This record gives sequence, C-alpha cells and structure tokens, in this order.
Amino acid sequence: MSIEQSDKNFIGSIPALYEEYLVPLIFDVYAEKMADKVTSFNPKKVLELAAGTGVATKALSQKSITGLDLTATDLNQDMLNQASLYCQNERISWQQADALELPCDANTFDLVMCQFGVMFFPDRVKAYREAARVLKPGGKLVFSVWDSLEHNTLAKIVTQSLAFLYPNKPPSFLARVPYAYSNLTLISNELEQAGFTENTEFLLEKEVSLASSSKIPAIAYCQGTPLRLEIEKLGSVSLTQATEYVSESIMKKLGSGPLESSIQAYLITATLL
Repeated sequence: MSIEQSDKNFIGSIPALYEEYLVPLIFDVYAEKMADKVTSFNPKKVLELAAGTGVATKALSQKSITGLDLTATDLNQDMLNQASLYCQNERISWQQADALELPCDANTFDLVMCQFGVMFFPDRVKAYREAARVLKPGGKLVFSVWDSLEHNTLAKIVTQSLAFLYPNKPPSFLARVPYAYSNLTLISNELEQAGFTENTEFLLEKEVSLASSSKIPAIAYCQGTPLRLEIEKLGSVSLTQATEYVSESIMKKLGSGPLESSIQAYLITATLL
C-alpha cells in the first residue's frame, strides 16, 4: 500500500500525546533492546533516522559507550522539539532531516539506527542507500519493524473497531503503514539492493504491553499517531467519539481493569559490504 502524505505528519498535538501515551505503551521496552544491540557494536559516531520523540535516542545516550557522538534526525521538527524537552544530553545533536536525502557526508558514521521508522519511508530502498552512503565500510544498520497486526493485539483491535465504526471507508493507517512491513524476504531483498550483505540478522522480539485502562491505548493510537488525521478527515464521527468507541471495544476484548496484551517486532541488523 502507498504512503500518503498525512501518514508522515506527526504534527500539532500528536507529538505530546505520542510521548505521553504511546511511548510507554509499546516503545519503551523496544528502545532498550535497540540500545543494547547498538551498544554491542561499540560505535563512536551514530546517526539515528526517524528518531521521533527520542525514546531510543535517550536509551542509547545512557549506555556506557566511550566517546559516543549521536546525531538524531526526524522528518518532523515538531517531534524533535518534543524530544528535546525531555532528552538533553551533550552526546546528542538534534537535526531535522529527510531519510531519503540525508544532509551528511559519505563514509561518516559507524552505525545508523532507526526504531520503527523505516515503514514510513516512501522509498525504502532509497533510504537504505542513503544509510549505506553515510556509513563507513562494514558499518551497521540497526532498525526495528513491527510484525503484522495479527501479532499486535491492541493495534488489531483499534483497526477492527474503526472498520466497524466507519464501514464505508475504514481508517487504514495502522494496517497500511506501521504494521505493513513484516515480510522478511522483502526486507532482505531491499537491503541487498541498497548495498548491504545478504547475511541480515532478524531477531523476533515478543513482549507484553501494559496499560492502566482501555483509555490509554485508545488515546495513544487514535490521537497520538497520524491515524488521528485520517479520523478527522472522515469527519462522520468526531475524534472524541471515535476514541471513546475504541476504548469501549478494547475494554470488551481485554477487560475493564489494567490491561496486558501481546506486542511483537523484529530487531534487524544489516552490514554494509
């Protein structure tokens, strides 16, 4: 499925809601895994793509890597502004940048990292080629992608609920973008086209998402992601009403008290030829 312009727009109030609700719900645990994997290579110069509100940035900056120089980039300046509010560290430089046209010199970085961002790139091979261009020979590209909706309970419930609420034109952001890139053969082929070796490492990471109530994931997904823009554009049901409906649907599926649900992703390491 194609990437629509609005799918990349983490703007307005979305970054703050993303940080408050979505980061602790599904991103924190994977940020630590990302930081541990990157640390295992002991890189000095690291470039982060699609850093968002800086959850993986912060996790890596707190690791014991002597001389770490981390440049964190994102397409959306609003996300970087949110990140810099809570993640001040002399090791980190924040920079607005498009992953398809990086403002970086060739052969500069030991490692490029990207947590749950490559799914948003309209031309992934081009983005991988840009990563390859700025990497030193033998450098690493470490990134993560979500497994399909079938393995991510909350996102699946949200998608199904909204399909019922908007039967004529179901909001498809979650299925179309963040949970649409789990074909490992496709990922391997695209990386090889960009100049990485065929020995890509895929680690399947199964975790549990925790929330105090069904309202948390409803707000997180419906208001803290570009799904919000899709809901608002449809207009037949207000954003508040849609969020409440999703919350009720989650409660019916998972219960009214504190929630536990499965989340699943791949942590991927590619090596430049």
